Amino acid sequence: MPAMVNGTPGGALTHLAWTKSRRSGPTGNCVELARLPQGCGIGVRNSRDPLGPVLIYTDAEIEALILGVKDGDFDHLLAQPTAG
Repeated sequence: MPAMVNGTPGGALTHLAWTKSRRSGPTGNCVELARLPQGCGIGVRNSRDPLGPVLIYTDAEIEALILGVKDGDFDHLLAQPTAG
C-alpha cells in the first residue's frame, strides 16, 4: 500500500470504499470521501477525476469541516442568485 500523503494518486487507492453526497448530481459534480486504513485519516478526491490526486485529512480536520458546514460557516461561498 502506498504511503498516505497528500497527492497520492487515486488509482493507488481504488480498494477504498468511496462515498459521495446524495446531493451530488449526475454530472459528477461532487467530492468523494473514504476512510483510510490503519487510522490514517480520511481521503478526499474529485469525483470527476477518481484517479487524480487524493487529499488526506485527519479525523479532527474533517470533523471541523463538517460541523462548520452544518453551522453555515461556508454559506457565503455558494453562488448567489442573480436579481432578475
